[in-house]
Amino acid sequence: MDLDQSLPVVVIAGRPNVGKSTLFNAIIRDRRSIVGDEPGITRDRIRGKAQHSGRKFEIIDTGGIVPNEEELIPSEIFKQARAAFEEAAHIVFVIDGRAEITGTDRELASLLRKLGKPLTLAVNKIDVPSKESLSHEFYELGIGDVMPVSAEHRLGVEALLDHITENFPTAEEAERREGPPRIKVAIIGRPNVGKSTLLNSLVGAERAIVSPIAGTTRDAVDETVERNGVEYTFVDTAGIRRKGKTKMMAEKLSVVMARKHIRMANVVLMLVDAVEGPVALDATIAGYAVEDGRAIILCVNKWDEIPEKNRKKFTQDMRDAMRFLEFAPVIYMSAKTGHGVSQIFDLVKQAYQSATHRVSTGELNRFVETLGVDTDVKLRYMTQVSVRPPTFVVFTGGREKLHFSIERFLINRLRKEFGFSATPVVIKQKFTARSRKD
Repeated sequence: MDLDQSLPVVVIAGRPNVGKSTLFNAIIRDRRSIVGDEPGITRDRIRGKAQHSGRKFEIIDTGGIVPNEEELIPSEIFKQARAAFEEAAHIVFVIDGRAEITGTDRELASLLRKLGKPLTLAVNKIDVPSKESLSHEFYELGIGDVMPVSAEHRLGVEALLDHITENFPTAEEAERREGPPRIKVAIIGRPNVGKSTLLNSLVGAERAIVSPIAGTTRDAVDETVERNGVEYTFVDTAGIRRKGKTKMMAEKLSVVMARKHIRMANVVLMLVDAVEGPVALDATIAGYAVEDGRAIILCVNKWDEIPEKNRKKFTQDMRDAMRFLEFAPVIYMSAKTGHGVSQIFDLVKQAYQSATHRVSTGELNRFVETLGVDTDVKLRYMTQVSVRPPTFVVFTGGREKLHFSIERFLINRLRKEFGFSATPVVIKQKFTARSRKD
């Protein structure tokens, strides 16, 4: 399902390393897709939203396509790209203007023409934005609209967008309906724990590339589904590896992108491999989500592969390995078979509601009065200053800092009283300007 079904979709296609991701980023003006000199870095399709001259549209950056490649990953890229073409209102076919036209370019041009979709040939890496600079060779591909661009320097990009969007609806027309509530969910975990399989299971479609090769997903892909009046946008992040093991540029960049999507998410699904059990790297990755204040759900995947299932022991081992996640609910599931996956929607909704819940100052002051805690620091009153995560300021008498045990006590009581589950809760302290001696 699209991010917004009312928006027209532009698909960028082409063989590997012609500058598709650079053009994608130039159009959305954000480092949304990984860019680098290593061919084939974008292996799945990445999507985002853009606007030009008051016209909003969705844009998809496909993986580098090699139509008849027999290897697993290239053939999967082609399969994913074809799915994107079905959505397209306009296709931008990118070729390298500094290189000779290849057999793959000609084969792709033929394939794209047969789709019958509006099609523009973007000749990239042309620093002189003039059609006269284009040789007749490019027109021989049989595509009527040929435009020179330099995606890296943003030359010719505005003219390209003028052409692509001229028949797109205006923003007012595109925003015909007020959409349902949206929750953005990041699927995180170390490589090969089943993140892409879970995404496919959640959306009921073969959306992300899935293969037994660890680290197949190196960029981040997303999909939006609606369920019971709520829109859930699931983002499948690249597998996060230890810094010392991310030798390839793409993998190093994928860690940066994954952390970015954790920060952009409302709720995080932290996948743990039931076969391998919780490991130190799981705690490190989950720590990123807690550090960014994200609501988090622990998803024990591949539970169907455990012959002797002992949930109590596994849960205790996992809690011991990640003591800072005592507030996170745990579900046991199999992304491959779909068992337990349906629970995720309700848990995500509950986590989001907890993370965005606000408590009035009046309620909090009555709460403080009921605490009956005997401490060296006088708790005067409390107020909530923000959400995601719920953050509270406790005003105290004297100049003594709250002991961590008192902070923990307050957090546990806040959770019990106001139902803050699945989300970190933050306590900050402020001293009253003048405090009488009690």
